[in-house]
Amino acid sequence: MSRTRKSAKQAGAKFERQIADFLRDNLDDRIDRRVKTGAKDCGDIANVRDSHNRRIVIECKNTTRMALAQWIQEAHQEAHNDNAHIGVVVHKRHGNANPADQWVSCTLEDLVKLLTPPQGNTK
Repeated sequence: MSRTRKSAKQAGAKFERQIADFLRDNLDDRIDRRVKTGAKDCGDIANVRDSHNRRIVIECKNTTRMALAQWIQEAHQEAHNDNAHIGVVVHKRHGNANPADQWVSCTLEDLVKLLTPPQGNTK
């Protein structure tokens, strides 16, 4: 049975909920699915922050067709819309329903930004 637009949206919403719940339970109880905001989308998961309290935008994808370049571009635009530090993509690892085992993709520049302390921090 092929996926319809409706079933794809349902699968995406379910995946977003699973990821938000996993992050909430393991990082911060304020993390949740974000309300859709239209043209100025700010990602799928709200209230994610790095260890220096900088906002991280997460774009979730539940699809079998990989389009990493497009997804990263979307995450970066959403990070810009949200004035966030970086944007990353969490995408479905098909055949594995465990939220902890899903893939996370970002650019190397994003990884450097994530691992670099804010300027003036001497830690």
